Amino acid sequence: MPELLDIADRIVGWANDDEHVEVYAVHERETEVRAYEQQVESLTVAESQGIGIRVVRDGRQGFAHAGTLDLDVLAETLAEARDNVAFATPDEWCAVAEPDGVVPIELDLHRAALADHPTEAKIAAALELERLVADIDPRIVGIESAEYVDTIAESAVVTTTGIRSTSRETGCYLSVYVLAGEGDETQTGFGFSIGREPGDLDPERAAAEAVERATRLLGAVKPESARLTVVLDPWVSAQFLGIVGSTLNGESVLKGRSLFADRLGEEVAAPLLTLIDDPTDTAAFTATAADGEGLATRRNVLLENGRLLRFVHNSYTGRRSGGASTGSAVRGYASTPGVGIQALTLVPGTRTQAEMVADVDDGLLVQGVSGLHSGVNPVSGDFSTGAEGLRIRGGELAEPVREFTIASTIQKMLQDVSEVGGDLEWLPMHAAGVSLVIGDVTVSGA
Repeated sequence: MPELLDIADRIVGWANDDEHVEVYAVHERETEVRAYEQQVESLTVAESQGIGIRVVRDGRQGFAHAGTLDLDVLAETLAEARDNVAFATPDEWCAVAEPDGVVPIELDLHRAALADHPTEAKIAAALELERLVADIDPRIVGIESAEYVDTIAESAVVTTTGIRSTSRETGCYLSVYVLAGEGDETQTGFGFSIGREPGDLDPERAAAEAVERATRLLGAVKPESARLTVVLDPWVSAQFLGIVGSTLNGESVLKGRSLFADRLGEEVAAPLLTLIDDPTDTAAFTATAADGEGLATRRNVLLENGRLLRFVHNSYTGRRSGGASTGSAVRGYASTPGVGIQALTLVPGTRTQAEMVADVDDGLLVQGVSGLHSGVNPVSGDFSTGAEGLRIRGGELAEPVREFTIASTIQKMLQDVSEVGGDLEWLPMHAAGVSLVIGDVTVSGA
């Protein structure tokens, strides 16, 4: 980390008096192990580093990047960014971020135990996960993949406007996809476990979850079309919330690509829904102390009791919208700052999924969806997605179902949520999952 800061400081020191310079430096290491039939199918150990340089002069921006920390190359990269300024279109809102007075929270997101964990142990973890799955249920006829993945990320941002920040995180997870079979039928299921270091991972839980998801779908049929109460599994609700979060993005709003663009202050969801983007929550897999512009991340309440309070912004979209950054700039070193959610979650309720299902007389538990992102119109809110799960009859899980679609609008889904579960689960993505009960959803099957 000192090396990244030192290099960024050096480049900023080369700035001319008539320009502002921003330097974003990153160093990442990633390991991915995939096991198949008790052999290592693939092993990837990758390391990347690089620097992105922005130069802003008279409302024009130039950008260049390099995949190295070599100072001679970086001097050329700065020169290239300066040259690119001449080709940029003037924009009155274009500027390098400035300190906003929000003090960064000290977050414990780095584990030396992961940095020191030998590759052999990572391989062993993937092989063990595969063994555990095979021993749980004789109906498991195949394992599509059993993986161990980890990442170590360090970054630094320094600007001529006075920003000088760093962040450092580790993360790892196990995931497994299995095939269950009876006769000529097969069904798939998955399980996972996440943590900041290998000792946090629970391979037994990941294996058992995958087996349960696959075996309970055996014998699945296409349901009859109906309007039903639907219970979304946490894995499904996390994907749905990720789409909702993308519509609360300041960049999408400015480009007219958000269905909530003109609805600040309005009730857009059921009163029991409070939606928060909080990358300072250390339980989140994507937690971080600083955003892509070096500003402190913070807890942003987007919906409170169903009312739309704010969109997330980087410094550009904040200025252009008449406000300020919400510490939500996202980027890689090869790109200029974008804006997006970072660790999205609903405030959970208190009951388990089983307790929620017990109150549903006629409904459907959705445990998986396909094509959700491609099936959503972010402007109108319309969506249709393929799904699989279990029928609910008289408050109990009944026959498995598949090959059906659920269709509605984001607006209606948010308004029709009748309960939020207490089973909050952080996933290896930018949103946490929680069981949701949603009334009057169109299910199209046979």
